[in-house]
Amino acid sequence: MSVALIRPLVVRTVAVSDPDDLLARLPDAAPYAWIRHGEGLVGWGEAARAAVPPGPGRFEWARGWLSSLFAGALIEDEVGVPGSGPVAFGSFTFDGDAQGTVLVVPRVVLARRDGRAWLTTIGDNAFDLVTPPREPGRIRYADGSLTAPEWEHRVARAVRRIKDGALDKVVLARDLTAVAERDIDPRVLLARLAERYPECYTFSVDGLVGATPELLVRHTGQAVESLVLAGTTARGDGAADDAARAAALYASEKDRHEHACAVASVREALAPLCSELHVPDEPELLVLPNVQHLASRVTGRLSDGASVLDVVAAMHPTAAVGGTPTGAALGVIRELEGMDRAGYAGPVGWIDSRGDGEWGIALRCAYVSGRRARLFAGCGIMAGSDPAAELAEAQAKLRVMRYALEG
Repeated sequence: MSVALIRPLVVRTVAVSDPDDLLARLPDAAPYAWIRHGEGLVGWGEAARAAVPPGPGRFEWARGWLSSLFAGALIEDEVGVPGSGPVAFGSFTFDGDAQGTVLVVPRVVLARRDGRAWLTTIGDNAFDLVTPPREPGRIRYADGSLTAPEWEHRVARAVRRIKDGALDKVVLARDLTAVAERDIDPRVLLARLAERYPECYTFSVDGLVGATPELLVRHTGQAVESLVLAGTTARGDGAADDAARAAALYASEKDRHEHACAVASVREALAPLCSELHVPDEPELLVLPNVQHLASRVTGRLSDGASVLDVVAAMHPTAAVGGTPTGAALGVIRELEGMDRAGYAGPVGWIDSRGDGEWGIALRCAYVSGRRARLFAGCGIMAGSDPAAELAEAQAKLRVMRYALEG
């Protein structure tokens, strides 16, 4: 465990004129971001950082560290809305026993939401110079932990386990390595992702950059919301093909069962925390530029005003990124996947000093360091899964970050 911070934090939040484009205000220095439809938060610099120790109590440790840090802060907040005052951005590893979970409180946060904009600064801040984003140049790709045929073989083994009754579903991920001509500027990736995938949550936390369609939880006061995605098909070649694919997805027994498992896992996680909980009877269709998903929006009201991290702790990992039942699926993932997911498919997002925040599942993302990036994609494997079809789905999902790199 390592912790770096300024004590006490001296925090000031003031209303500002609409910045119009949050991402354009980011300097060339390890950006933090959480953007959807042009709204959200961006940050830079470090007022405090913690490397959260792995283990079953990591979410409790994280909440305790933040509570202590924020309780000792001197806060002047003239805005008083979710996301104002001190904010921590975080990325939790998928595997609770893995190193790499981090929380960072930026020195500067700029935000806009619902017609309001505000600026939070911590300490005496000299604002960093905003330089033009730099293109990474030509990109070369290579297999990650497994080649495509090797990954298909692992999918086939997982299908056999499911048919043998060991579990109902397991999510298997694969990675891809990219090397650029020049250092990769995360701001370039963020701008491309936010423009092309406005329905997604475009994020950047400690080198993990992506655009996830999956909202794990939004926490505002006692209200909570989660968007469950499971069941996927690629976009078609035209309107008619799109509609046919959507109809086939909606009618697919395999995909509907996969979606039902994911919704059930969210219901089971949220029910003990909520005095009210609404779960749709039927999924909707979420259409993105590259894929279509079955989607269910679950809403509720917390019974005891728990922090957003308490809700994240109860929900992770969902069946949408792990499998069903959870314990058996995690065992199969460790055995067959052949890699460390790090923060891929783990919770990523932000939390403020009131316990409000938004956290997604880190999908459609890559770890960026210098000229290198590690891209991720995953697929829900069921008894009826075809390895070649699952590989094609993974490749479709990888196209999100390939587009971010290549333009």
